[in-house]
Amino acid sequence: PAWLRRLCGQLLSERLLRPNGVQAVVRGIMEGTGGGAGAEAAAVDWRKCDAVAKILASCPQQCLSLEGYYKLVCPQVLDLLHIQDKLTSHQFQRVATRTLLTMAKEHPQLAEEHLLQPLLAPLLRCSEA
Repeated sequence: PAWLRRLCGQLLSERLLRPNGVQAVVRGIMEGTGGGAGAEAAAVDWRKCDAVAKILASCPQQCLSLEGYYKLVCPQVLDLLHIQDKLTSHQFQRVATRTLLTMAKEHPQLAEEHLLQPLLAPLLRCSEA
């Protein structure tokens, strides 16, 4: 029903905007994937990663501004690249890269400011020296 879809969307959005909310949402959605073997399991895993990336790249209605959403979520997306758990690190990296690509396509200026510049900052510092 529509009311359930709205409520789930609202709860998901509220969780995303909290500290470590992105990681919690990704863990919740991706839990149970990646355990299978073969091409079919890999395809399911990629489809889930793409779906999660689309969720993360979409600004919820509760946010006052798109830039405010990017300020809250993008650092958390970059944190997904540093997950140490070997079982989930590949999935988290896939979600992070797909989210980065989706955000860069949809809102290039915001993605550059909140994702690409922080991601490339260490490389830029090294190249300046």
